[in-house]
Parts: sequence; C-alpha cells; structure tokens
Amino acid sequence: MDSRMNQDNLLPPEHATPAITPPPNLPPAAPRTALFTVFAVVFLLLLGGVITILIRLHSSRVLAKETEQESIATVAVVHPQAEKPDEELILPGTMQAYEESPIYARTNGYLLRWYKDIGSHVNKSELLADIDTPEVDQELIQSRANRQQIVAQLDLAKINADRYANLRTTDSVSQQEADQQSSQYQQAKANLAGADANVKRLEEMESFKHVYSPFSGVLTKRTVDPGALINAGVSGAAGKELFDIARVDPLRVYVSVPQNYAPAIRNGMDATVTLQEYPGQMFKGTVARTAEAIDPGTRTLLTEVDVPNKHGQLLPGSYGEVHFRAGDNAQKITIPVNAMLFRKEGPQVAIVGKDGKIHLQPIAIGRDYGTTLEILGGVSLEDRMVINPADSIEEGQPVNVAPEKSPASPGGQPS
Repeated sequence: MDSRMNQDNLLPPEHATPAITPPPNLPPAAPRTALFTVFAVVFLLLLGGVITILIRLHSSRVLAKETEQESIATVAVVHPQAEKPDEELILPGTMQAYEESPIYARTNGYLLRWYKDIGSHVNKSELLADIDTPEVDQELIQSRANRQQIVAQLDLAKINADRYANLRTTDSVSQQEADQQSSQYQQAKANLAGADANVKRLEEMESFKHVYSPFSGVLTKRTVDPGALINAGVSGAAGKELFDIARVDPLRVYVSVPQNYAPAIRNGMDATVTLQEYPGQMFKGTVARTAEAIDPGTRTLLTEVDVPNKHGQLLPGSYGEVHFRAGDNAQKITIPVNAMLFRKEGPQVAIVGKDGKIHLQPIAIGRDYGTTLEILGGVSLEDRMVINPADSIEEGQPVNVAPEKSPASPGGQPS
C-alpha cells in the first residue's frame, strides 16, 4: 500500500485523481410555493393559447372583411346638373275626353234595334237603341189587372163601411161589426196604394226599354247587336255594356310638370298643343286646374289643359306636346346619357343611397342634347347617380363609391 501511494505521488499532476465535492445541503421547497409555481405556469400557458386564438380570429375577420370589400363593386357617381331653363317648356301630354261614360241597360230583355253606331255624333236625350222586354210587359199588365181588382174591393169596402156606420146610429149592429168594416176599408186603401206603387215601378222599368244618350258627344264603342240578350246592370256587375259615349269638345290634356317648373304653372295661363299628324298647326288651350300636390313617385305636378275641339280634329287618347311659357324662374335638370339604364320597366338611373346601396329610380326624359338629357322628373340635384352602370346592377346592391366627377355641360342645341 505504501508503494502504491508512493506511485501516486510520483504521477504527474494531470494524471492525478480529481477530488469529489459533495452537493450543498439545501432545505426542501415549501408545498405552497411549489403549487403556486405550477398554477402560474399553467395560467401563462392558457393565456398564451387564448391570445393566440384571438389573434387568429382577428386575422380571419380582417381577411373576411377585406375579401368582402374587394367583392363589392366600386362605382363612380355624379350629381344631376342645374342648367338655365329654356324660355318655352315643352312636355308630353295625353288627351282625354272631357266626359266619358259607359251606357248599360236598366231592364232585362233582347236588343230590338240600335239607331247609332260608333263615330256617330249624338245630342243629349237622343234615342240610341230599343230593347224588347216581354217579361216586364207581362208583369205590368198583370200589375194593372191586380190594381183594378183592388179598386173594386176598395169600392165594396167603402160601401160596407158606410152602411154599417149608418146602422150603428140606430143600434142595428154592434160597434165591433162597424169597426171591422171600417178596418177592411182602410186595408183596401193601403192595398191600392201598394198596387199603384208596383204599377209605377213596372212602368219605369218598361220605360228603360228605350236607351237615350245622357249627354251630347260621340259614340266610341258599340258592343251589342240585335237579338242579343240584355241583362240589367251597372259597371262591374253582371250587365253588359251597350255603348261608350264621350264628349270631345273640349278635350282634357293631362301633363306631368316637373317639380322645378311647378311654380311657373298657374290656372288660366295659356298653353298650346301640337301633334305630329298636324305639322305646323298649334291648338290653343288654357290651364284649367292642377293637382296642387307633387307626386312623390315622379316628383311632378299633374296639370290639366282644356283645348277647344269644335271641328273634332283632336281625338281622345292621342299623344301630343304641350307648350308652356314657363319663363326663366324655373330650373332645368340634365344628366349624362351614360348614366341611364334601359330596362323593361322603362328608362331608369341607378342612385346610391345614404346606406351605400343601389336604388333604381324611373325617370321622365325631356330633350336630348347629345351628351346630356333633360330630365322632367324622377331625380333631384342631391342624388348620386352611377355613371356607366353595369347591366347586371340590381336594386339594393351594396357598392363602394369612388371620388365623384362632374358631368360635362351640354354642348349642343336640343335635338
């Protein structure tokens, strides 16, 4: 052993055996501290997971919103422009008869004959047709015969009532018997009054077999021929219309005046009407009345112009142009031609509402200036119209609005 120790002492320092240092004696950790540490670690892990999930949800929402924004079409909008109005306002108008009425039969029967056909000018109370009414005639004959029977009964009842009244003065009959005879007489009088009323009713029904014109005018329709079954009725009931009569002198011309021109329209002001079939002719008329209210659907004022038609040149239902001297106080609205949509409902424009959605608004077109159109109703200066709208644009479609552009002013005269 000593030799071995000597050998160890003779070894070089790098080959010497290292000394082993024992670990320090540390006190054991407290149980509460360890449990708190575990909870803290678990909480941090959960918090990190929740934060990660929230970040992913936010990123998904942002991505979905960006995708949705990119899917919404972006449109360019313009506002309608206010232009200096023309001295003369020209609007389309529809002509209607001053009075027009369908004629129905008031009794049942068969058409015997008609005296006037379509296009005939008739006067008031002029005979138009005769109706054969065999049932009504027989009822009238029977009613008159029944009346004669009641008259005979009334005479007998009067004689009996007078006789019993005289006998009562001598106490030959009782008071009850006299009262019965008097009551029968009163009943006979009431029956006669009812028979008279029935006879009068049937006489009036029989008088309806003659159809007369209710006013002077022209017949525009005849719907029956001799031998046709006629049923009493009125408009909308089971009766069949016999004639249509219209009073065409004067004619009513109805015009929808745009809101910006409404203050210039006054009752009694002069107006003229022109028709394509009468080039160069102008028919003078007068503004008879207005609706005194703006139609919220079209933003127009319904105006009636009465035009004399003594020679019958103007026909009801015709289309014409009405000329007003509106002056310079009115305002004219124009839009670019490429803002208009052609749909089966008629000309429209796509307006972007405050909610960012499309609203298809019908418009009434006036004059065509080439690059712009005069709008008589349907839009206002505050509306935002889509320029160059796509054919697929729909009502209620959400859109993004690009910076607005000002439309070009009309560069030419009305076409």
